[in-house]
Amino acid sequence: MRLVVLDSNLYGVTQTSWLATELASAAAQEAAFLVVIMGATDSRAPAGFAPLAIGLGLTLIHLVGIPVTNTSVNPARSLATAVFQGDWALGQVWAFIVFPAIGAAAAGGIWMIVGPQSDSA
Repeated sequence: MRLVVLDSNLYGVTQTSWLATELASAAAQEAAFLVVIMGATDSRAPAGFAPLAIGLGLTLIHLVGIPVTNTSVNPARSLATAVFQGDWALGQVWAFIVFPAIGAAAAGGIWMIVGPQSDSA
């Protein structure tokens, strides 16, 4: 079975391992981005640096993710282009919603382990 690799910009490349690549890429990117957001907005983080950390994190995710799957950290971008394309794009858009959600759940689990610490020492 061959799938057409698509992301929010609708640039297609034929690839057989698309689903596994998209799962690993989208979940890891979303998890990393959310850990950066939670860390940058934590009460123990230096005040005023959250926008810089979040912006640089998003830039890094795009620099790494675009060559892999054309990246879509925002599922709304994937959904909007799939709706306008219709046809086969709507059949694949679920991956761009489900896989980031898996990454978000992973980020929550990671943050519960590394993030909350008692301020009393």
